[in-house]
Amino acid sequence: MNAAVPPGEGPRFRMADLMRDAPARIEAMIAAEIDTFDTTTPAARATLDDFLAHRIAPEPVEVQFSGGIYLDCFAVTRSNGRYTVVWLPLAGYFALCVDGQFGPLDIGVHGPAIAVFSSV
Repeated sequence: MNAAVPPGEGPRFRMADLMRDAPARIEAMIAAEIDTFDTTTPAARATLDDFLAHRIAPEPVEVQFSGGIYLDCFAVTRSNGRYTVVWLPLAGYFALCVDGQFGPLDIGVHGPAIAVFSSV
């Protein structure tokens, strides 16, 4: 006999588990950005160099959004002590997160990884 599972007590599926190919897809998106990034000015070259210095292999991270919503995402930069860039699987783009007491917090800056990174 199967007993009903109370809400919130069933299995939790992490996006990282459901999207095993996500790291490869994320790496391909970032590689395409790097290949097409215009580095003709010293400022643009410095932006790309700084992004590359902070870049990490995509790693699963739980991100908090407005309203107390938490979603599984992938960090693509190491924190600089204040900010981290993450990829939002459900949206398909990158986001800037402030490093909060309870982990990364989305602050509403979304778009390509390098552009998001360079917004601060």
